[in-house]
Amino acid sequence: MSNDSQRLQWVDMAKGLSILLVVMMYSAFSVGEDTGQTGVLHWIIAFATPFRMPEFFAISGLFLSLVIARDWKPYADRRVLHYFYFYAVWAIIHLVFKVGLVAGDPAMALIDLAWAIAEPYGVLWFIYMLAVFSAVAKLCFTLRLPHWLVLALGAVLQIAPIHTGSYLIDQFAAYFVYFYSGYVFAPMLFKLVAWAQANIGMALASLVTWALVHAALVFSPGYAVLPGEIHMGLASLPVLHLLLALIGTAALCVIASLLTKLAFMDWLRWLGSKSLVIYLAFVLPMGIVRTLLIKFDLISNISVLSIVVMASAVISPVVLYWLVQWTGFGKFLFERPDWAHIPGTPGARRPRQQVSATPAE
Repeated sequence: MSNDSQRLQWVDMAKGLSILLVVMMYSAFSVGEDTGQTGVLHWIIAFATPFRMPEFFAISGLFLSLVIARDWKPYADRRVLHYFYFYAVWAIIHLVFKVGLVAGDPAMALIDLAWAIAEPYGVLWFIYMLAVFSAVAKLCFTLRLPHWLVLALGAVLQIAPIHTGSYLIDQFAAYFVYFYSGYVFAPMLFKLVAWAQANIGMALASLVTWALVHAALVFSPGYAVLPGEIHMGLASLPVLHLLLALIGTAALCVIASLLTKLAFMDWLRWLGSKSLVIYLAFVLPMGIVRTLLIKFDLISNISVLSIVVMASAVISPVVLYWLVQWTGFGKFLFERPDWAHIPGTPGARRPRQQVSATPAE
């Protein structure tokens, strides 16, 4: 939801936690792969592995009920084209910079860009899949499929060992159930958060119990924390993994709701309100800072190095966003221009002859 006045603070706080976990994972793994070492961020990511991305998708589906009953055109503009626009803009930026300039292969950049239409590209896969999930959810609504059936099919896809080689298909199978769960179970989640805010002591006790059980399952025999990947213990078992993801999502939302009680944590809520900005723009500064720090051996401690890389990856998009707002140049990076709307939808460019006849509202 675009206006701060329409937001629930805990939702933005949950998004803030989510985007930090996402950036943390990419920072820790990229540093780990370059150095062959693991640090403290790897262990945090290991704990969060079952719910890190499921929570992000579930939160994205929370307010779907407000728009899903609309006609296809306005719905597609807001929930499908919106994400595809930002995906396209930043896929071009990534490929031009990383493949065209750094690798010096413009031809391959064009080939990769063509493939990016059919297959989600790099870290931007999340934005791509949000558009796909929104379209599929709307199709299910149009066909009047019962929630239990869609959830059951989504759960089957998540549990099944689907590895087709197509990132689009595999990621759809792995995460659609969480997006749809956010849509279906939103009323229950809101009630849980309200209860937690009214019963802080019991909520904290429940969170401690959850964290201990969750950690025991993640770090049970068979787990491995490696420089570029995490292997869970019992938590990796199919059905259990799904349950831990849903329970972890609820736990993170409760944590977010309690953090809203702390005024000094409001920075995290603000970051959450700009989570899309950070997600779109964190990769390039993360790669540049990581490469320079490792090349010149400026930080030897792997944990400190990972934290510095992560901090730069979070702060840089915020600085870029402020510069865009201050100068007015480059707003297309974070705001969809009127020409990128479906004609006839809110925000779309109006025919010249109709502009003066349209009353201000």
